Amino acid sequence: MTWLVTGGAGYIGSHVVKALSEAQMQPVVIDSLASGHRGFVPPEVPLVQGSILDVDLVARTLRDHEVTGVIHLAGFKYAGVSVKEPLLTYEQNVTGTANLLKAMELADVDKLVFSSSAATYGTPRVDLVTEDTATTPESPYGESKLIGEWLIRDQGRARGLKHTSLRYFNVVGSGSPELYDTSPHNLFPIVLRALTGGKTPKIYGTDYNTPDGTCVRDYVHVSDLAASHVAAARALAEGRTLERVYNLGSGDGLSVRQIMTAVAKVTGIDFEPEAAPRRPGDPDRIVADGTLAARDLDWRMRHSVEDMVASAYEAQKRATAAGEDSAGE
Repeated sequence: MTWLVTGGAGYIGSHVVKALSEAQMQPVVIDSLASGHRGFVPPEVPLVQGSILDVDLVARTLRDHEVTGVIHLAGFKYAGVSVKEPLLTYEQNVTGTANLLKAMELADVDKLVFSSSAATYGTPRVDLVTEDTATTPESPYGESKLIGEWLIRDQGRARGLKHTSLRYFNVVGSGSPELYDTSPHNLFPIVLRALTGGKTPKIYGTDYNTPDGTCVRDYVHVSDLAASHVAAARALAEGRTLERVYNLGSGDGLSVRQIMTAVAKVTGIDFEPEAAPRRPGDPDRIVADGTLAARDLDWRMRHSVEDMVASAYEAQKRATAAGEDSAGE
């Protein structure tokens, strides 16, 4: 059983590759390396450098490696930047997904697990987001992910594609010291880089309608996330019917203040975050209900907030010491 992981040299993708290998489900990676890292892919895992926009390359890769199914994580993932770069976002996430589906049809591969996003919900008016919550994306990124889901759904109707889409919020932590979040936009790497650089992290808004005044978000460990991608792939390979979409969420959430407290505790760096004004559009609380995924995809929160911070910190320290952290992905 072989699974192609698009974007498998990225932060989340490399953890999915690791989880597939541990489950004896042979991974193959295709990645343009525009934001991924060759060093994140183990030497024993085949790596094809190229874009999912290249239908012939993807179809050839699927055939050459006798691929069972695809876990699709490749794409442009910066929601804020997507507002300024809508055409790039749509090309990578919409045209890219359409071309991947075309290549899969050409190669007669009919199983797909899609990495979607909580950005499809926009700013929901409920405290606990379920799969039935209205999708009202507010950025080209969120829109492109929702369109990707529609493309996949319609290909399922037209060609019998077996599929599911996984929506998740804030992915954090590390499942291996060699794999870490290199995003210049995500909370954990921003806070950890600030502290290791002798700077004080900021909290944007301290007057939200939450217990401690800071906004509450869903944080999930990347290894838990990867495990459910593998569970979804295995279910499709075994012929089980899955829901069209699943939320991978904690059901509880954590405040930014709680994250900062955990960071101080784990790192041993005593600091008081600076208070900064709210950012426009940030809701008080967004937390997802993961009940359906727990039922079908072995979804559960196996890591505490301290585990999340500790694993991210160890990986960050290793990368910094090795001169590897370029904050590029």
